[in-house]
Amino acid sequence: HIGNTGISYLYQRYYKFFETMSKMYDPPASFEGKVTPYPAAAKERDARGRAIDPVGYLNELEQRGREKAVAIEIVKLARQDVIHCYRKEGVNHYENCKDVVKKYIDLIQAPDYGAVKPE
Repeated sequence: HIGNTGISYLYQRYYKFFETMSKMYDPPASFEGKVTPYPAAAKERDARGRAIDPVGYLNELEQRGREKAVAIEIVKLARQDVIHCYRKEGVNHYENCKDVVKKYIDLIQAPDYGAVKPE
């Protein structure tokens, strides 16, 4: 036997579940802004070949790694878009998925998958 509080609790869980499920069909959110390049470390080296600004050099390496990871994830998402388009369009994918495939090919052919470079 479930009391009144048990029923209201189940109703709240049921409502919360379907509230999140309905958001599944919303268009995906995306960033349409311009990404600015990050500052590069000084290229000068000392007599031993080490960076003059080691902190700036390490910060640049870390940022370059983050940008590359983001670029790889963008390529993965673009590939999923291609797969989804192929499955949705079926035999007509040659005509209807040209723009999606072109975007994917441009991404994978760009150096470092189009990752932002330092300025």
